[in-house]
Amino acid sequence: MTTRSHFQQELEGLERSALGGLELVVQALDRALDTVLHQDVELAGVVIADDDRIDGRYLEVHQGILSLLALQAPVAGDLRIVAALLHVIKHAERMGDQCVNIAKLLPLVGHDAPVDEEMRSRIAKMGALARSEVAQAKQAFLLRDVDLAQDLVRQDEAINRLNRECFQRAVETGDDVDAREWAMTMTLVARALERIGDNAVDIGEQVAFVVTGLFREFSDASRA
Repeated sequence: MTTRSHFQQELEGLERSALGGLELVVQALDRALDTVLHQDVELAGVVIADDDRIDGRYLEVHQGILSLLALQAPVAGDLRIVAALLHVIKHAERMGDQCVNIAKLLPLVGHDAPVDEEMRSRIAKMGALARSEVAQAKQAFLLRDVDLAQDLVRQDEAINRLNRECFQRAVETGDDVDAREWAMTMTLVARALERIGDNAVDIGEQVAFVVTGLFREFSDASRA
């Protein structure tokens, strides 16, 4: 096997590992949402403990890329993939941290907290959209599909809208202390889900970079 062939094989393996990190995020997100929607404190502990797997995957890919670069200087196209994979695995690690943040919030509201079904419904919708975004970001990178990556913005705008609605719902909560505490905790959950969506869009932007060689943001962060 030539040095070049070995490099390509190693790079493909690192890409599989990085995209596998996004699969771990989907699993963590599913569990984190279950902790919220079913008040499952024990499952929250599982989410927190399992974050070590995502952190381990981050270190594995990061160190693998550094080792690969030490062996051979990649050509322009490969260098874009290398740079993009560093972003992908970093965003995966951040999304895993957000899942942990959600899980850690559950003990704050406890088993018998008063539940606002309308807000919980919005949280469930946000969770479904965030999960879809992570899976779609993985598929877009795998297929090098810029249109699929660009479509992440559409779902992310829906998440942003629901996040604002959750905040407004919390503001309108009455004087009951327990209900207000639950509502404010859910705004933190919504914020974590919103950040997961943002990270998925960032991965989509890396797809466009790999394909075109140019980096651009899909949406204007300064836009209202």
